[in-house]
Amino acid sequence: MVETRLDSFADEYKKLLEMELRLLVEQLDAPPILKESMIYSLEAGGKRMRPLLLFATLDAFGIDPKNGLRAAAAIEMIHTYSLIHDDLPSMDNDDLRRGKPTNHIVYGDAVATLAGDALLTYSFEVIASTPSEFASPETKLKLIAEMAKAAGTEGMVGGQVADMEGEGKELSIEELEYIHIHKTGKLLGFSVQAGAILAEASQTLLDQLRGYAHHLGLAFQIQDDILDLVGNQQLIGKPVGSDTVNHKSTYPKVLTLEGARDALRNHILSAKEYLQLTGLNTGLLMELSDLVASRDR
Repeated sequence: MVETRLDSFADEYKKLLEMELRLLVEQLDAPPILKESMIYSLEAGGKRMRPLLLFATLDAFGIDPKNGLRAAAAIEMIHTYSLIHDDLPSMDNDDLRRGKPTNHIVYGDAVATLAGDALLTYSFEVIASTPSEFASPETKLKLIAEMAKAAGTEGMVGGQVADMEGEGKELSIEELEYIHIHKTGKLLGFSVQAGAILAEASQTLLDQLRGYAHHLGLAFQIQDDILDLVGNQQLIGKPVGSDTVNHKSTYPKVLTLEGARDALRNHILSAKEYLQLTGLNTGLLMELSDLVASRDR
């Protein structure tokens, strides 16, 4: 298989990100068991899709992606905290995440909950302490405000609550989209937006990239739903069919499997159309769009 530019780019920046995440946690003056639990989930693997979107957005503006390393680490901390909490017995009650025992199985419910809390709060400190050569005080404030909105009640947390309330109900496509725009799409979208904020993009470019991220976020969730139905458990790293067990509405359930695949293709097409409007060097973002559509884990 021929290596694409995205392959080498992703390999380089995943390594840099993972080094940064470990260093950021290891330097904390905190109980060793807490740091160990935080690192356990941060290093559990995963696609690192959100940091890669941030790095690729900076690349599109012709800016060194390393300038976004702190912001990328903060986003991955928030994403990881959400997974730790999602897996808890009071939420989805999952025993496996990315092929490994979930955090609460290894460290217990209390430490897992606190590790998630620690990652969430530390993420804001990480952005606030970004060296001024990479982000001005005004830029850092804007990043913090937008990240809080994407992760909080109007974003990921609100979407999670709507998802839980929708269990056992027959949801409309509009209700399902609301859940996934907020639960998954808002933080994923912020990853693109963060790159644009660091690049001091115009409002027009911010709006165009926001449109790209909106459609990409929905495509990402549709593929998640498809994989939960027909994916390979060994590749996904957790049991398939959990949405059915939890009586959740999904895109294949609402639209049929073929309808979900059609919706996936349409959202990827719309995402790419927004990218073309920007006039930026969006090759990596285009490749990431294709990766979202074709991923098997």
